[in-house]
Amino acid sequence: MYTDITMEHFKNPQNVGVIECPDGVGVAGDPNCGDYLKIYIKVENDIIKDIKFQVHGCAAAIASSSMTTILAKGKPVLAAYTITEKKISEALGGLPEEKEHCSLLGALALKKAIVDYANNRWKNS
Repeated sequence: MYTDITMEHFKNPQNVGVIECPDGVGVAGDPNCGDYLKIYIKVENDIIKDIKFQVHGCAAAIASSSMTTILAKGKPVLAAYTITEKKISEALGGLPEEKEHCSLLGALALKKAIVDYANNRWKNS
């Protein structure tokens, strides 16, 4: 059902946790009825220097969240903004059709964190 890459990210997710005083935070999903993802980013010179996540969900949600952080870390914020659910799923070697929505959580929460960063930066300039 899941690829070896997906299982590795499920069993040993990367970048789990919280960033104190993040530059941006993005949330996707609904904590009351299903998968829920919160992404924190720390940005220096428009590069995502650190990224962490907290997730509540199935194996695919955990693996997708982990892969999202891997794909975004070290990237310019504009490049990270272009990370799509398709890129996340492909990086995991594909997800079962009924679990594809899990990769959307990662892409959406990341975009919201980047928008939050941009809004905070604009307010502080």
